[in-house]
Formats: sequence, structure tokens, C-alpha cells
Amino acid sequence: MNKIVFLGDSITDAGHCFSENLLGDGYVNLVDKELKMQSTGGKTYQIMNRGHDGFTIHGVWRMLEYDCISMKPDVVSLLIGCNDAGVVMNTGRSLAEQQFAECYEAVIREIKNHTHAKIICMAPFILPHPREYVNWIPVIREIERIERNIAEKYQTGYVPLQDELVKVAEEYGYERITVDGIHLCECGNYVVAKMWEKAFLEAITD
Repeated sequence: MNKIVFLGDSITDAGHCFSENLLGDGYVNLVDKELKMQSTGGKTYQIMNRGHDGFTIHGVWRMLEYDCISMKPDVVSLLIGCNDAGVVMNTGRSLAEQQFAECYEAVIREIKNHTHAKIICMAPFILPHPREYVNWIPVIREIERIERNIAEKYQTGYVPLQDELVKVAEEYGYERITVDGIHLCECGNYVVAKMWEKAFLEAITD
């Protein structure tokens, strides 16, 4: 059995602590369904949702031992950064002042040092619906850059979500993808799940 731990904020959390489904109603649940359908030759996956509503990268780091390392995972997925961008936009504290890059790298390094897990880094996103979130996009892009560089340094998987979600939203309508510019509808979660699955297959065949 392969253990897969999903770390992140409310996008990953998806209400899993308050639902009969302990994986929540977001992309993690869709990944679980897909992997169960694909399971062959007796291979099974144990998926654990360790997303926390409101978390920044500091929250992930603080809970890393309990949420991840102690689980002895085979794969770790990390989707974080939207709330960190929110701190920038709402308080004026820059990413440098928050030590975002240092903390993100510390999380990846700790997972590398204390597990044998494959790591999939998923970059955050913000959808310009409502339009006020257009102002957030430069910060999201900076977080993308930081996470991509760290992913390259530690040779992890990397999944940029922003452009693909905007592309699909512009094609089918933002209301089909997001409820508020941050949280996803079923179609948005499906897009994220499919992108994660592609990165997962690349990681396990690498």
C-alpha cells in the first residue's frame, strides 16, 4: 500500500474535518476515486488529507511532523501560498518579511531528510472573479517562481495551476470553476485533480 499525504490550506482541506468523507469534497477526494479505479495488480493507495483551512506555509511547517513525517508517506503533495499572498495584500507584509521562501524550502528539505517520499509541489492560484483579485496575481506569480525554483533545487514534481485554471474558466465561465475566486467548484477541483494525477504518474515512473 502506498501512503499519499496531501498538505495545504482550505483548497486541500475542502471541509474534510466536518464531513462524513474524511477526504473532503475537493480535489483530494477526486484523486482518491481515480486511483481506486486505476488500481491494478493488487496495488492500493492510502490517501490522507492533512489540509488545514487558513494555513500559510508556517502552519504547514509547524504541523509537519504530526501531519506528514510521522505518517511515513510514500508520496507527499503540497499546495500552499494563497493565504500567504493574502497576508501580503491585507497587511502589507512582503513575502520576504514573512520568510516564505525560507520556510517553504525548510518544509521540502525536512520531508526529503526524514522520509523517502516523492514530493509534488503544487503552485497556488487566484482567479479574477471577483475582479478585485486581479491585484493579487503578481504576488501569486512571485510565489510560483519561489516554489518552482525550490522544486527544481530538490528535484520534486511541480504543478503550476494558475494558467490552466484561468484558461478553463475563460472557456466555460468562472462560475463553473470557482465560488469566490479562491475556492473551487466541482469542475475546478476536477482540473486540479487531473493535473495532480499527471504529476503523480511522472513521479512514480521517474
